[in-house]
Amino acid sequence: MDILTYVIIGVVVIAVVIGIVFMIMRTNAIKKNGIEADAVVSRIKEQENTDSEGNIDTTYIYYVTFTTQDGQNVEAKLGNPSRKIKVGDPLTIKYLPNKPKLVIAVK
Repeated sequence: MDILTYVIIGVVVIAVVIGIVFMIMRTNAIKKNGIEADAVVSRIKEQENTDSEGNIDTTYIYYVTFTTQDGQNVEAKLGNPSRKIKVGDPLTIKYLPNKPKLVIAVK
């Protein structure tokens, strides 16, 4: 491998690490400063990705609806929940008042 390949790999690794750190910081901010709300699973979006060998990987994106303290109705993406859920299931979430579309499930 030449030096350019190593530089590109290094940049990609740094970008991934920064992304992971950002996600951890955001999750911690929601855990610490978030407001709890009752939510309902509103929909589940299924995405299929096929790799170069023809293998299909299915990813599920979960959405919840809830009402904020100030009465705003919100639909937000929920990260992978810790339990199996389906449309219509109730759950408790936490959200940031200034960014209500950033939510995490409360265990």
